[in-house]
Amino acid sequence: MLPKLSIVLGGARSGKSYVAERLVLMTGRPRVYIATAQAFDDEMRARITAHRDQRGSGWRTIEAPHDPAPALASAAPGDVVLLDCATLWLSNRMLAEADLALETDALLAALADCAAPVVVVSNEVGMGIVPENALARRFRDAQGRLNQRLAAEAGLAVGVMAGLPFALKGALPTGLA
Repeated sequence: MLPKLSIVLGGARSGKSYVAERLVLMTGRPRVYIATAQAFDDEMRARITAHRDQRGSGWRTIEAPHDPAPALASAAPGDVVLLDCATLWLSNRMLAEADLALETDALLAALADCAAPVVVVSNEVGMGIVPENALARRFRDAQGRLNQRLAAEAGLAVGVMAGLPFALKGALPTGLA
């Protein structure tokens, strides 16, 4: 039902993770959740807990904030994988002063090599004002490039606004809209 790679894009609190979870659940396959968030403070711990509670049980969770390749490689052909989210992964790699072009190439290769279909959640950050500082502008630009590369490889690209999914590429599965 799902292509090898799907991407679900949206702004903060748009409902993108919920839509991505529904896509994964609709497959009926064993679910693997690759988490890229890191809990450095109480607020982030609360966000992670809320996401975990929203997902419910039945997920094999792998924390991979810097290198999701081994987690992607561990997925079986009968599984379905949710990578949530590319934005936090990018932020983690950027703050580690990694070579983002090289890291993005490696991520795309790991996604292509994954035996299971993968749904990637990512933030659309380029629709607002131009950030005031160089780091924020660099991040916005890198996120835009990453989203373009993911969308180019994806068979399904879904935008989410106000909790409502819309197809950017491919067709929404019946029951998602």
